[in-house]
Amino acid sequence: MRHPMQCMLDAACEPYRRAGRFAYYFARSKLRADPVYPSILELGLLRGCDRVLDLGCGQGLLAAWLQAAQGCYRQGSWPPTWPAAPLASTRGIELRARDVQRARRARGLELEVSHADIRSTSFGAADAVVILDVLHYMAPDAQREVLLRVRAALPPRGLLLLRVGDAAAGLRFHYGRWIDQLFLLLRGHSLARQHCRSVAQWRTLLCECGFDCEARPMSQGTAYANVLLIAHAT
Repeated sequence: MRHPMQCMLDAACEPYRRAGRFAYYFARSKLRADPVYPSILELGLLRGCDRVLDLGCGQGLLAAWLQAAQGCYRQGSWPPTWPAAPLASTRGIELRARDVQRARRARGLELEVSHADIRSTSFGAADAVVILDVLHYMAPDAQREVLLRVRAALPPRGLLLLRVGDAAAGLRFHYGRWIDQLFLLLRGHSLARQHCRSVAQWRTLLCECGFDCEARPMSQGTAYANVLLIAHAT
């Protein structure tokens, strides 16, 4: 039997062959190296969340990962200490047309992905919202507005998973910003201005927008200063 992580990686990445070499190898490198994906499953963060909304979903990696997890769990290829795989349906919103095209070519009808700007498009209703490495590309006022609209889309105690870089973390934070910009260029995008905050500042903003939250380091095995804010609507 394959190792559970290898099972999930292979299952999540295989559909991206239909979207081309870049989409496939980007999926493999991202899902293999980024600790947030296994952590979401290991911590059981999305269990009980039927409707997951992924804002800035890129080429749909979170949806692919969650679907792969469900399949591997049913097959019995699952870490014995982890809770059961979440049974969530995931829809995404993405601004960049190339990423939307890759998501649709790879996932087809399995993934509902909208080509839209999360600063203005409707979110609908969700049980959990996930925003990974996105808000720092928005001006501070837009960050606040998006978080207020996320709160409106969630029920009481609804979940927001927000991954950010900690601007108070010194060199590790600046290294992460440089790598972030490099990946933008490699994916065919132009450089974008960033509006970053310290973890303390992010937590204050979340509180002002109707959330309480805890912070977990999310840079295991990397040189970054990333943190996952696990927030619940108050």
